[in-house]
Amino acid sequence: MGYETIKLEKGMYHVAGKSFTQVLESMDPSQNYAGSELEGLDAYQRQLKRYGIKVSGAGSDSVEKFFNTADSSALFPEYISRAVAQGINEANSLNEIIATKTMINGLDYRSITIPADDETQSLKRVAEGAAIPTTTIKKQEKLVKLVKRGRMLEASYEAIRFQKLDLFTIALKQIGAYIAKTQFNDAVGVLLNGDGNENAATAVALTTSGSFGYADLVKLWSELGDFKMNAIVADSGAMGKILNLSEVKDAVAGLNFHATGKLVTPLGANLVKSAALPENTLLALDKNCALEMVCAGDVMVEYDKLIDRQLERAAITSIAGFSKIFADAVKKMAV
Repeated sequence: MGYETIKLEKGMYHVAGKSFTQVLESMDPSQNYAGSELEGLDAYQRQLKRYGIKVSGAGSDSVEKFFNTADSSALFPEYISRAVAQGINEANSLNEIIATKTMINGLDYRSITIPADDETQSLKRVAEGAAIPTTTIKKQEKLVKLVKRGRMLEASYEAIRFQKLDLFTIALKQIGAYIAKTQFNDAVGVLLNGDGNENAATAVALTTSGSFGYADLVKLWSELGDFKMNAIVADSGAMGKILNLSEVKDAVAGLNFHATGKLVTPLGANLVKSAALPENTLLALDKNCALEMVCAGDVMVEYDKLIDRQLERAAITSIAGFSKIFADAVKKMAV
């Protein structure tokens, strides 16, 4: 079966455990196109090519092009999902603070906890015949709290049918940006307050009361122990204090910031600003060990009305939650 002969229908969005694109790939594997002019396109992109739908660029088509045939209309919800997902990826700061992303097919998920104290983590000398010390990995007592985030897209088909797809994509990407921002705030909240399993961030006191300085960054680095301080999340007040440290304002240290706008502290930790933190608060963490993101599927789009040309209210949602992996991989400081 080639991509030209696939019968597209609404039921392809109903296959359990598979996205629309995955269903298409199972019917029309991309590896079959190695060495051809279609190499590099996934199954969905080949369907766009089949119906001559161009979704970006100066020559992009209008929304109406999706609805020229009953088959091609089934491609529209996936277009919306991809545009929203693109907006999430472009606006997302989560990659700066999460260690891993877990996809699940349900709404109940229990993560694991791993002890990180010297007694359980150190590799001790084992005498002949003696028992080898054990590190026990346990399930968390409480389930990960998953939160549904989304936006309702309201528009009639008549209102958008002649709009160019590249312009419509911009509006959809902005919805994705809203979702990304809120999920990032959720993640910061878990880093700060814990995930319900008594693992809130431990507070580290200033070296000199009421006076934040470079020595406090060094203290945070030290308090993380064997974990690396490779990310700092701060509210605007704390961020300003960090950037105004003389060590950070050093001409050489500031070259990267002036050239690229990327904030890096002298200790090598990426700086990420967040309005979700209390005033003048920062979190120092090892992004490779601190946080797990749990997602119940990809971006979801209510598709029936979209396919039937009655786009009046379309729900675009994403379900995600966050769980701490190593509680000691995050420290907080009030500056």
